[in-house]
Amino acid sequence: MNYIWEVVGRHPTGQQPTGAETIQKLCDRVASSTLLEDRRDAVRALKSLSKKYRMEVGTMAMDHLVRILQTDRADTEILGYALDTLYNIVCSDEEEEPEENQQKQEEDLGVQFTDKFIQEPDNITLLLTLLEEFDFHVRWPGVKLLTALLKSQCAPVQGIILVSPMGVSRLMDLLADSREVIRNDGLLLLQQLTKGNTAIQKIVAFENAFERLLEIITEEGSSDGGIVVEDCLLLLLNLLKNNSSNQNFFKEGSYIQKMKPWFEVGDDNSGWSAQKVTNLHLMLQLVRVMVSPVNSPGATTSCQKAMFQCGLLQQLCTILMATGVPADILTETINTVSEVIRGSEVNQDYFASVNAPSNPPRPAIVVLLMSMVNERQPFVLRCAVLYCFQCFLYKNHKGQGEIVATLLPSTIDANSISAGQLLCGGLFSADSLSNWCAAVALAHALQDNLTQKEQLLRVQLATSLGKPPVSLLQQCTNILSQGSRVQTKVGLLMLLCTWISNCPIAVMHFLHNQDNVPFLTGQISENLGEDERLVQGLCALLLGICIYYNDNSLENYTKEKLKQLIEKRIGKENFVEKLGFITKHELYSRAAQKPQPAFSTPEHMLFDHEFTKLVKELEGMITKAVLRSSEEEKKEEEVKKTLEQHDSIVTQYKELIREQDSQINELKEQVTLQSSQNEKLQNTITQQFSQIQQHKDQYNILKLKLGKDNQQTGNQAEAAHVNGLQPEELSQLREQLEELQRQNQLLQTQLTEKDSLITMLSFFQAAIPGEDGVYTEKIAELESRLSAQTAETQKLKGEVKTLLESKELMEKELASATSTAAIMQAEKSKLQQEVQESKKEQDDLLMLLADQDQKILSLKQRLKDLGETIEDEDDLDSRDQFDDNDDEEEEEEECDE
Repeated sequence: MNYIWEVVGRHPTGQQPTGAETIQKLCDRVASSTLLEDRRDAVRALKSLSKKYRMEVGTMAMDHLVRILQTDRADTEILGYALDTLYNIVCSDEEEEPEENQQKQEEDLGVQFTDKFIQEPDNITLLLTLLEEFDFHVRWPGVKLLTALLKSQCAPVQGIILVSPMGVSRLMDLLADSREVIRNDGLLLLQQLTKGNTAIQKIVAFENAFERLLEIITEEGSSDGGIVVEDCLLLLLNLLKNNSSNQNFFKEGSYIQKMKPWFEVGDDNSGWSAQKVTNLHLMLQLVRVMVSPVNSPGATTSCQKAMFQCGLLQQLCTILMATGVPADILTETINTVSEVIRGSEVNQDYFASVNAPSNPPRPAIVVLLMSMVNERQPFVLRCAVLYCFQCFLYKNHKGQGEIVATLLPSTIDANSISAGQLLCGGLFSADSLSNWCAAVALAHALQDNLTQKEQLLRVQLATSLGKPPVSLLQQCTNILSQGSRVQTKVGLLMLLCTWISNCPIAVMHFLHNQDNVPFLTGQISENLGEDERLVQGLCALLLGICIYYNDNSLENYTKEKLKQLIEKRIGKENFVEKLGFITKHELYSRAAQKPQPAFSTPEHMLFDHEFTKLVKELEGMITKAVLRSSEEEKKEEEVKKTLEQHDSIVTQYKELIREQDSQINELKEQVTLQSSQNEKLQNTITQQFSQIQQHKDQYNILKLKLGKDNQQTGNQAEAAHVNGLQPEELSQLREQLEELQRQNQLLQTQLTEKDSLITMLSFFQAAIPGEDGVYTEKIAELESRLSAQTAETQKLKGEVKTLLESKELMEKELASATSTAAIMQAEKSKLQQEVQESKKEQDDLLMLLADQDQKILSLKQRLKDLGETIEDEDDLDSRDQFDDNDDEEEEEEECDE
């Protein structure tokens, strides 16, 4: 501490000053010293005192330290001391473990100094500017100070950084720093910066954060990496969670495919370190963020598709069936697979085909259900398996049919354990949690599937030897009446409500048992304890479903008779009150928040998410159905009939509109077809025009050839030759004409100048009658020059006249050539017409010859058929030639005689 006394100018002998006095003197030295070394020593002394005298240094020195950051930018050492001092003021010492009250005071002090620092937003901007300094002693304490400010007052500091030009970009540069300490602390800084601020999250994502973070994770060893991988994953979670824009950017950038290597854990799963478990847990959370049920359906579906196509789902299923995986990783993997397959038909089909590596192989669904109904398994694992089964059946009618089919008598295999057998075993086991899980799982196999509700009515159970089998529906009501635990009753009642809702046949089967309605009315009318109120509410819901979906096929339990029974034994108001017990339960609203069953203890496992939707849908309808009188029902039926009539009229109009729409679509197609044909015709016309031009050129060539034979055509050919060179001659003539005009204009200008000169000379001659010899000589010289120019002018006028005559001659020749071209065009058209007529005549002759040949061939064939000998045409021709020669010889002999 001697250097502190040296700085303040006092030795430790005698009475020593207090800490506040020392700090005040140091602050004065910082403010007044002109030498940089003195200010540096004073700031270093403040740094050493900042931890022990945090309050004093923060109160008296903060403004001086900020001024140092502004003025002494050239000296990195004093900047580092100032930043370290500010960090000690804002952030409490984490190495010590103060008591709770002391820790609270330290945190309040940090918040107080942070507020003071950020009161001037330029201080944060100044700090961002200092982060561009590459020197380690400036950049590292700057990163730590900004991180501490964000931890203390996150939202205000985020707001200042957001409006600061290039503020986020400067912080992103920290990830590219070659020094691992700065890079790692930069990760912590970005974690604090991106907490809860969607705008900053988007900016960080578009600053290529995903690419850089994935590179760091790969460099550090992926799931086998250390704390740096964890920090990267936490930052990725901040960027993606509840941020649909970043999620879409992550998917479009093909970063999902780069996540697959993270889950290649290998065959040897022994020796999982705590860091590896943490890393893999965060990686699984990242996958879940991309396919969370709270995301928009379209985004979730596209991510699910990408995860299947790149093999990520297959990799997760491999971990799911692997041995030696820690329990918490296995649980989180099951939850992750659940959300990857939820609502995706392709992924659900793949999951149904996955088999466990056992002998003989068993489907993964069966293996998971065995864990769910096993009371020795951890509670969180059983909840995860239930969620996985629910996600497998979500909007999966095919999967629902396969599960229900395993319970039907025709498909039961005595040599293997099926999913249906496990569900029935769990439904009637002694463990209430197994009862609840099995009931909810079976309810999901019936969700929104009328066919499977009817199929499940066929299931028969053998209760004991010598007794006839009972239906599954009846067995559920039997267990209810046996006084089971509340959790078991709630599970079975949820199953029954889901089963018979919107299924009149199931309602009839339920009412067919004479004991069911008395049991329900007895449960509703009793005054039970607080725990049994939920059971009463569910019994009221089940009885209300029997009324609402009753088709009046059973005479003893029609809608009207059931309502009369409620009114006599329970009371309508009491019934409605008991029905409201369901939604008023504290666990109801918790289950309605999200699909995943998340319960702190097994006793809290009472409501299913999908069942809360059913209650919300049915409660109002059942209340109206129970409270309505028979007259009101009749009026409603009449209204329904009227509405049905209106619906029929509306349906007719809809059909008419559909027909008109179809006609309009047909007409549109015809218009499109006509347009395409019109375009084709236009193309054809263009081609024909080009062909006509080619014929014109050919016609000119023919005319040239024909011109060699006669004089007239020769003259025309000469004209055609002129016509052929017409564009070049025209351009030459135009150029000559323009040149002549320019020369004429020049000559006119010269003539004007000469006239003015003559006028001036005449004036001088008149003014000076020749007495002065000098002027006389000049005049004579001017007159000689004038006579020479006059002669030259006459010469130029002659040339202009000659050129004008040649121009007139050329114009006459041009007119003659134009008329000749018109005559040739007319003759060409005539010749083309003659050529077309001759072609047509030739085609007609060819047609006649072809018909003649065809007739000759047919006649020859008929002659052959009649047995006549037909000689070939070549033989006939040679014979005729021979006969002609004989005749000629005979004639010659006669002439000789």
